[in-house]
Amino acid sequence: MDKLNPMQREAALHTEGPLLILAGAGSGKTGTMTHRIAHLIKDEGVDPYNILAVTFTNKAAAEMRDRVEALVGAGVRMWIMTFHAACLRVLRRHADLIGYRSDFTVYDPTDQKVVARNCVKQLGLDEKRYAPAYVLSVISKCKEKGRTASDFESEPSESILHEGLAAVYRLYEDTLKSNNAMDFGDLIMRAVFLLEQSPETLEEYRRRFRYIMVDEYQDTDPMQYRFVKLLAGERGNICVVGDDDQCIYEWRGADITNILNFEKDFPGAKVVKLEQNYRSNANILGGANSVIAHNSSRKSKELWTDREGGAKIVFEETWDERDEARYVAREIASLAGDGYNYRDMAILYRTNAQSRTFEEALSVAQIPYRVLGGVRYYDRKEIKDLLSYMRLVQNPSDDLALARVINEPKRGVGEKSLAKVRAYADASEQSLFEAFADEDALMSLSARARESIINMELAIKRYADGDHGISEIYDGLMIDTGYLPALEAQNTVEAESRIENLLEFKTVILEYEAEDPNITLAEFMEKIALISDIDNHDRSENAVTLMTLHSAKGLEFPVVFMPGMEDGLFPSGRTAEKPGGVDEERRLCYVGMTRAMERLYLVRAKQRTLYGRRDQTVESRFLREIDEDFLEGADKIGSDTTGYFHEAMGPQDGYSSAEIFRPFDRIDQIRREVATAHRRDDEGGRAGSVSFTIGDEVRHPKFGDGLVLEFDGRVVTVMFGAAGKKRLAADLAPLEKI
Repeated sequence: MDKLNPMQREAALHTEGPLLILAGAGSGKTGTMTHRIAHLIKDEGVDPYNILAVTFTNKAAAEMRDRVEALVGAGVRMWIMTFHAACLRVLRRHADLIGYRSDFTVYDPTDQKVVARNCVKQLGLDEKRYAPAYVLSVISKCKEKGRTASDFESEPSESILHEGLAAVYRLYEDTLKSNNAMDFGDLIMRAVFLLEQSPETLEEYRRRFRYIMVDEYQDTDPMQYRFVKLLAGERGNICVVGDDDQCIYEWRGADITNILNFEKDFPGAKVVKLEQNYRSNANILGGANSVIAHNSSRKSKELWTDREGGAKIVFEETWDERDEARYVAREIASLAGDGYNYRDMAILYRTNAQSRTFEEALSVAQIPYRVLGGVRYYDRKEIKDLLSYMRLVQNPSDDLALARVINEPKRGVGEKSLAKVRAYADASEQSLFEAFADEDALMSLSARARESIINMELAIKRYADGDHGISEIYDGLMIDTGYLPALEAQNTVEAESRIENLLEFKTVILEYEAEDPNITLAEFMEKIALISDIDNHDRSENAVTLMTLHSAKGLEFPVVFMPGMEDGLFPSGRTAEKPGGVDEERRLCYVGMTRAMERLYLVRAKQRTLYGRRDQTVESRFLREIDEDFLEGADKIGSDTTGYFHEAMGPQDGYSSAEIFRPFDRIDQIRREVATAHRRDDEGGRAGSVSFTIGDEVRHPKFGDGLVLEFDGRVVTVMFGAAGKKRLAADLAPLEKI
């Protein structure tokens, strides 16, 4: 407690009854929360088992957990996790109460798109009018508010699309239910329904969670609000921490009224304001305060810091977006020369479309960078494919996973063949996996397809016994399903890149196993399903970070660049047209500014080409709201600097791009490990190792006849007449001596 300031200490020591901690940006809210938890456990004698702490990202949950353990010791039995993870844990224990099996699968956004697209096709609807992204946005918004398919069907609507959307929503839900699967929206909605429909279960969790803490309360949506309000019950021992000035996710369902109305929802609530900022210097903080003060619907607070002075906020006006990017790149190079690391700097923009020019400028300047928030690593095709195989090991009833990989690699199962087996499965009330194991269903396939399917099912069943580690399962599936050999056979640059990604994913698995040697496949799949972009941010990588302002929430950097400070871009013209839209954009600007610790640059272009259109721009109204006492370059605001232009920036000496690691040597090791595991599982495996002699004539079902050139005991090199020279794993390659 000695490390806390007076207001932080007051919040940490208040343990009974509802408590609202209004925590401004950089005010040490995590330290306050963790000390409050430690106080409950060490000083008040509360069993950690009776404490629940929920937040929004795995990163925030892990940080809170680590800090608590540092204060009270490791192995604390308490739930410190995300909303989704907490609801998932409740559902795993009580899934049967709402008609699910406990081994249900969690579908991620890519899986959801597949289901939505299939539903639209099945209903014969126009796929352009009912695009998966649009359909899923409607379904997601419904689930955020607790509106089921039945609720949506019964709602009056003037939209001509409503009837079709209702039919898709209904079929989408039926499909998930038949696959024993839920999506992200289901995790919270169905957990709330479960607690509301089962008084015994609700009372069980109320007795357990006597103290509830909610981080980032301003970002809660209606269902998250219902979840914590249900658990708090009449006892009302709920502590929420948040800042209405940082509510920037209303477009994603966040309801700012949850924090604004907290004192109404929980009468007698105590309010503690954390206004001392430990992150930004006085000029940055003063500028941010002067902007957010223009919002009317907010709880009054004034952040302050004892870090007086510091560099003023820099405003720079450039000619166009390329000039803007060159200016930022030059400043980064200069700051790097002054002792800053690249990892200390971030470029925060309003839209992803702005990143291209900065990537080009940084590349030309040979400055390493990393884009956060683009296509997720886990959405890459090869990763999704292997994750689908792993899902089948966990849950063979997952028809979506099987449909994704049934022809990856090619097994001769076309759309018509798949449709026949699917119809057979529906008629016999089986899963696709069960149907493909049925001899009657297999007879509709070719002999080649039947053999391939049987081998695939054997590979999946081999690892379904629960006796294999995750890395062993992953390695085996890559080899046994034929996925990795098929990529190797393609022998293309794209295939090599996919192999690199598969090998890199092995690193991900090993990291999880190192953190928890006893982690189960189900636990691993849940962690992967719940992962987010911010969770992927690696502060150890020495590279400039590029990301949207929304993605930057919760992060901080010594140096921040905010380009695109133009009306129509920031604030966004589309958002500004909505009621309260400008207020939310202003909160986003405030969040961006308060990410900066030492230096903040605000940049605009006088003309900009975006989405294929070039326009003259008008400076952002947010620039005009900054008190000029905190701003360097204030005289440029409102002025016309026609003809302003920087010279193109060429490659600079002393800067090198990040090295690319290509660990292809891992493939042979993986093959050996899989072969060893097979011999162990098969009680001795093959009768002796396969042996070849230089000069042996061999035959391969794909490459034809060939001549052995080299053999080192594990890898055989063969020159084939048509396919050329190939290196193959001796134990696994289907080679026959002639």
